[in-house]
Amino acid sequence: MAVIGSDDQTTELSRLADRFIRYVRSPSTRMAAFAALLSYLSYAYAHGSWANPALIGVSVFTGVFMPSYAKLSNKADQWANNRFGFITAGRFGRFIPQYAFNLAVFGVLLWGGALNRDGVASVGGFASAALVVTLASQGIQYLGLYLVSRGIGDATRNVLVGLAVNIVIASFGTAGVPIVRETFLVMGFGFGAVLFGIGLLSDIRSVMAPKGGIGLFFGTFNPFHNTHLALVRRAIEERGLVKVVIHPTLVPRIHVDALRKGEIRVARLENGFQIYETTDKADSNADYFPAGRMFLPPETRRILIDLALTEAGLNNLVEVTFFRETYNKKGFPGVIAEIRKSNPGVRLHGLHSTDPGGMTVRQIYDECGWIYPWRVLRRDGVSATAIRKGAKGMTSAVVTDVLAQLTANVPVVTAGGRRFRNDNGVLTEGN
Repeated sequence: MAVIGSDDQTTELSRLADRFIRYVRSPSTRMAAFAALLSYLSYAYAHGSWANPALIGVSVFTGVFMPSYAKLSNKADQWANNRFGFITAGRFGRFIPQYAFNLAVFGVLLWGGALNRDGVASVGGFASAALVVTLASQGIQYLGLYLVSRGIGDATRNVLVGLAVNIVIASFGTAGVPIVRETFLVMGFGFGAVLFGIGLLSDIRSVMAPKGGIGLFFGTFNPFHNTHLALVRRAIEERGLVKVVIHPTLVPRIHVDALRKGEIRVARLENGFQIYETTDKADSNADYFPAGRMFLPPETRRILIDLALTEAGLNNLVEVTFFRETYNKKGFPGVIAEIRKSNPGVRLHGLHSTDPGGMTVRQIYDECGWIYPWRVLRRDGVSATAIRKGAKGMTSAVVTDVLAQLTANVPVVTAGGRRFRNDNGVLTEGN
């Protein structure tokens, strides 16, 4: 059945078929299908609406649309974070589209006769039910991802288990079943209070922070550019910091797991950068490269940071450190524990920008205790992505020089009066 009329049409159909197969095999698609089926079974049993067309239609729609809906929520979260730089704004950015979706779902189900009206009224009506479901869902997802960052479970399984529990409790709670109804309300408003409460406390700490102490600055720094330098200078001045400790990401933890599963691979070396790509095992709904797919080796990134700080006259106020073993085992929470151990009782300030990577670091700061966030809204147009594509004028002179030598793939890189061996983009100091 390969003869369709032209080779182009055959190729296009093959591409569409391949995309469809990958979509069906995606863990996100399977998770959405499971959640939709569980939702149908739970609400049908709890509300006695097995053959209700509204429930069947909503369940099918949810199963198909959920992966796209998750992407929309993530983008709304990222937009609000980058626009305002506050955790609370980002959580409202995620909450609003999710609440709108759940509001529409409960409205359709109630209008279609799929829900027990007295049961829904007992939890405050369909708008209240949608609110509680949304709060509980967000809180459970946050808890699941928090556990992942502590090495417990994986993101897909944790979120799936959390959503399954929420769906079952919501279905019976909205049916007015005693005890379950109270559990549903307490769980929703409890998770909501914790989720938004933690975010609000973090935002208050960011604007009411006392001066003095040590700054923490984590990120990929791929490469270290002018905004990074400006952020360090401003933080030292505005917060009165004794020093700033910079620790670059080694292999990003999102990549470690994907590499282990064979979902991504390092495809080639280009201009000193390792180029990552997805494989046939990749989840078609997952974003494996939120910070791009081109990465300088961590050893090279560390050297670029050190050279840039020395050139800027900041090396006496900034410590560039590598806790390789700790990072590989425990990530940045482990690094923070090591810094606290060597600086007991010292006030810590967490530096970050408001792009997705910066807000991810902000969340780590919040989860690791009383760290005062210090954020800078990204408005200067400097972009690591643009630099990796060849943009000029966004890095210090020494970084620009080293990147040019890496592009030329010279065996020995010289910069700032120092010499480095170049082994496929990995810089090592010495002859």
